[in-house]
Amino acid sequence: MKRECLTIIGTAHVSSESVEEVKDAIYEQQPEMVAIELDRGRYTRLKKEMRGIEEDDTISVTQIIKENKVGLFFTTTLLGYFQSKIGADVDVKPGSEMVGAIEACEDLGIPIALIDRDISTTLQRALNKMGFIEKAKFLFGLLTSIFGDEDIEDELDIEDLKNPENIDDLMEMFKDEAPSVYEVLVKERDAYLAGRLLQIPQDHVIAVVGAGHKPGILRYLDNPEKLPPLHELEIIDDKKGIPWVKIFLAMIPILFIVIFFLAYFSGINITGNIYEFIIISMIMGFVGSILSGSKIQSAIVGGVVAPLTIIHPLLAAGWFSGLVEAKFRKVRKSDVQNLANIESFKDLWHNNIFRILLVVVGTNLGVSIATLVILPSKVFIPLFMKIFGG
Repeated sequence: MKRECLTIIGTAHVSSESVEEVKDAIYEQQPEMVAIELDRGRYTRLKKEMRGIEEDDTISVTQIIKENKVGLFFTTTLLGYFQSKIGADVDVKPGSEMVGAIEACEDLGIPIALIDRDISTTLQRALNKMGFIEKAKFLFGLLTSIFGDEDIEDELDIEDLKNPENIDDLMEMFKDEAPSVYEVLVKERDAYLAGRLLQIPQDHVIAVVGAGHKPGILRYLDNPEKLPPLHELEIIDDKKGIPWVKIFLAMIPILFIVIFFLAYFSGINITGNIYEFIIISMIMGFVGSILSGSKIQSAIVGGVVAPLTIIHPLLAAGWFSGLVEAKFRKVRKSDVQNLANIESFKDLWHNNIFRILLVVVGTNLGVSIATLVILPSKVFIPLFMKIFGG
C-alpha cells in the first residue's frame, strides 16, 4: 500500500450521510482495494442479510452459561443495544455504511479487505483488563444511559460525531471514565487497523472505518515503528497479577470444610450443623431465584445445587438455574434487536435475554448472602466456638 494513495473515510456507523460518502468515494476513485472495519464473522452476517438469507436465530444461552461467557454476552448485548437504539432513532441501520461499501465493491468488482479484530477477542481482552470497580462503573453507566430521560433523537446530531474536535472530546471523556475499555476498544484497535492496512499489497486503497479510529490510525501510519506485533493484540490472556478476589472466594468453602473436619475429629456432633448448612443454602438459592422472577423449576434446581456449589469454588448455583430457565425462555437474535425498542423496565422485564441473566444473577446473589452472612453467623462461628471451647 502506498501511503499517498490511501484514503481513510471516517464514518458514523448509523449515519445516512456516511453511506453516501463511502459509496461516492468508491465509485469516483475506483481503488484497487477497499478495506472495511469488519471482522470475518460480522462480514458474513452482513452478507447473509444483504442476500435475504434467514438462519436459525436461536441463541444458545445454555452454551453461554456453560462456557462462563455471561459477562461477555451481557456486554456485547448492551453495546449492541446502544448502536441499535441510535440507529432506530435516526432511521439508519447500524453498519449501513459497510453495506454500502460492499455493494459498491461488488458492483465494480473491487476486492475487499477485512481489517478489524474479531469482536469476541476485543471484548474479552477489555473484560480481562478491567478491575472490579471499573466494571461496576462501566455497567452502571450503561444501565443509567438505558433508563435515563435523555431524548437521543432530539439531542443527538450524528454528523457532529465526525467532527475531529468532537471526536477528541468524546475520546478523552471515554478515556477518563473507562481507561481499560478505552485502551482495548480504541487504542489497540487503532493499532490493529493500521497494521492490517500496512499489510495490504495493493497501492490504491480506500479504508472505511469509524470516525473515532481515524486519528489514531493516521498516527500509527505516520509512525509505523510504534506499532506492536499484531499477533500480540489477538492473544486472550487472563489478567496479570494475583487474583485476590478469586483466592478469597476459594478460601471460603475450604474454611467451611476445615471447620467441619475439625469439629468431627474433636468429637462434636455436627449432624445438626450439616443439616442447617444444607437447608439454609437451599432456601437462599431458591429464594434468590424466585425473587429474580424465575420459573419454579429453575428455583428448585438452584436450591438443590446450592450446597454443592458453595463448597465448590468453580461452580455457581446461578448457572444451573439459568440453564433450566433457558429451556423455558428461548432466546433469539430478535430479542437482541428488540432491545432497541425498550423504553422502560417493564419492556426489559419481557425480554428473555434479561430474564435469564437476571435469574443467574439472582440465584448467585441469594447463595452469596447465605455464604457470606447467614451461614457464618448461624453455623460456622458457633461451631468454631465449640471446637475451641468458646
